[in-house]
Amino acid sequence: MTEELDQLQVGIIVVSHADYGSAMLRTAEFILGQQSDCCSISVDVAHEVSATVRRLTDAAQRLDKGAGVLILTDMFGGTPTNLALSLLGTHKVEVVTGVNLPMLLKVFTSRAQPLDALARIAGDAGAKGIVVAGSMLRNKAREKSEVHGDKSGR
Repeated sequence: MTEELDQLQVGIIVVSHADYGSAMLRTAEFILGQQSDCCSISVDVAHEVSATVRRLTDAAQRLDKGAGVLILTDMFGGTPTNLALSLLGTHKVEVVTGVNLPMLLKVFTSRAQPLDALARIAGDAGAKGIVVAGSMLRNKAREKSEVHGDKSGR
């Protein structure tokens, strides 16, 4: 039984406007290979809200193998997040908003963590994945020139 518990992994649902979530899942699988116990659910005008909630509920039940389900949504305050939050009281789920590719990749490579820890890992990875690249590179170049004594500021 202990071996069985050690192998449980958190299920993953990406809930987003339009096809954003399915594109992210495809991209993550392109990088990491096929992933189990995951799916995406799109929220758009073509689907009734009640049907989307039903799909989300069914997915949460199907993907929870005992470790719970992490629901990643595109943005706080949006319909995908609001629908996902409706499961908090009735299912073993956690909701993390602002899903991006660095977050999703980290989640897939850390799924053996408990649900609450995985949610924190997801939030940290998502935030760290946001970089103002030009500014960062200019700062690194400036620091390098200061270390080497170049005072010209180039």
